Amino acid sequence: MAKQNIQQVKQRFGIIGVSPELDRAIDVALQVAPTDLSVLITGESGVGKENFPQIIHQYSRRKHGPYFAINCGSIPEGTIDSELFGHEKGSFTGATATRKGYFEVANGGTLFLDEVGELPLPTQARLLRVLETGEFIKVGSSQVEKSDVRVVAATNLNMAAAIEKGKFREDLFYRLNSVPIRISPLRDRKDDVTLLFRKFASDCAEKYMMPPITLTDEARELLRNFRWPGNVRQLKNITEQISVIEHERVITPQILEKYLPRAESALPVLASNLRESDGKSFSSEREILYQVLFDMKKDINDLKSVVKNILEDGAALRNDDKPVLHPSVIPQDKTTVTLPLKYEDPLPGRAHIAEMNDRDEFQEATEVDMGNLSLEDAEKEMITLALEKHNGKRKLAAAELGISERTLYRKIKEYNLE
Repeated sequence: MAKQNIQQVKQRFGIIGVSPELDRAIDVALQVAPTDLSVLITGESGVGKENFPQIIHQYSRRKHGPYFAINCGSIPEGTIDSELFGHEKGSFTGATATRKGYFEVANGGTLFLDEVGELPLPTQARLLRVLETGEFIKVGSSQVEKSDVRVVAATNLNMAAAIEKGKFREDLFYRLNSVPIRISPLRDRKDDVTLLFRKFASDCAEKYMMPPITLTDEARELLRNFRWPGNVRQLKNITEQISVIEHERVITPQILEKYLPRAESALPVLASNLRESDGKSFSSEREILYQVLFDMKKDINDLKSVVKNILEDGAALRNDDKPVLHPSVIPQDKTTVTLPLKYEDPLPGRAHIAEMNDRDEFQEATEVDMGNLSLEDAEKEMITLALEKHNGKRKLAAAELGISERTLYRKIKEYNLE
């Protein structure tokens, strides 16, 4: 009997699908409909949450009463209280007359609050009072009024995360969530994908008077395995696109791939699902971008610090156009190392190397055998040559060697080169 009722509901409300998850959601809606319990419908955007409040209303004792669907996310924060609870004349600028709100005009019926997670906190407090006592006060009024309204809410937000961040009242959540109904995403209902495609293709063909499109077996499998981040809404859009644009009525995987978004995994991650390493969630894509920029800046600063230490914290090993290596990383035994190289002024007749140095100070890493080099002797020789070249001027000699003047002074004292 239950299965027969579920099938009747599907036919009445145009719901397509055979998945157990969908049947379970419809069954829960039918069971809770005769009561006055509040219902919270959750699921990703585009899964078809808007059908279930209508099922609940039509199978309840309020079916002859009014039914209103309000998208809370589309009403400006400054007017949401007036829309829901009404206002008195002169209560704010532009209030030229007394206005009834949805809770007043929907008395005896059902009110569907879509995107309820977008409600501002002051409005959430008003809504909680209505749900608990049936009482509300119009904006600009002090008179308490009564309303007998069944509230069904829906959201695609992670309510636990919204409560944790203080964006949604926990007491209101439990009041709305008397009976939860979760609608599974399309990627978890693979058997429903081809049924929905066939329905949308048939509707489009009938509307525009054209032959319906069909899928090959390979294309059908491709359709089933796609993730469908936009769920039923995305599937409908793609089906209509193919129906209108393609001349070929039998759709192959090659044709279908042109309409399925590529590099799906590279799409921006939803802020509500993104987590930092400490478990803190981002509240917007802007915060994500800021965090990425801050991380990049930190990485660049760390890299600068490493390079500065390599260039300044020790004497450099120089010999004509031989590579200069930081002494602290030169192994004492015979070891092959890979390090960034810096080339000095080229020998006469090698202008192309000078041009290369002007463009990029660091060249590609090269493997260098450091086994037979004496660091102390090389340092002494290079410091002596640099001082002689610049007539004892330590500042110029330090610049020639690529080290700080302070480091050069310390090396002169260490090697008794004064």
